[in-house]
Amino acid sequence: MTTDDRGSASIEFVWLSILLLVPVVYLLIAVFEVQSAAYGTSAASRSAARAFLQAPDPATGERRALAAVRLALRDQGAEPTSVRIECTPTSRDCLRPGSSVRVRVQVRQPLPLTPSVLGDELGSVTVDSTHTEPYGTYRESR
Repeated sequence: MTTDDRGSASIEFVWLSILLLVPVVYLLIAVFEVQSAAYGTSAASRSAARAFLQAPDPATGERRALAAVRLALRDQGAEPTSVRIECTPTSRDCLRPGSSVRVRVQVRQPLPLTPSVLGDELGSVTVDSTHTEPYGTYRESR
């Protein structure tokens, strides 16, 4: 061992630790943010479908479903990009026995520390969830 190499192992260790640790920490934070959005969209679509079916009429059901989406996503710190509510078999037969409601919630989750210069498409991850809730065959029609 020469005298020129003394102390360089600790310096190399510190620099390699920083160079390897920073990307791993960023990746973990990004994964946690996307997972939070995924949980929020799942809860939002399920809550919206249930809120819709508890309403006395489709117009009230839609308002209640949108309120449920906003509330569920607010818990996760996200905003809905789009919410789609569909009644099957037809929108006329929405609150009748045998029908069902499908709610699709989409959220665009921005990645942490991503510059806005890159735009929304490159600096974010789109997460969506779809939930179908049956009205029930043995329930009274509204």
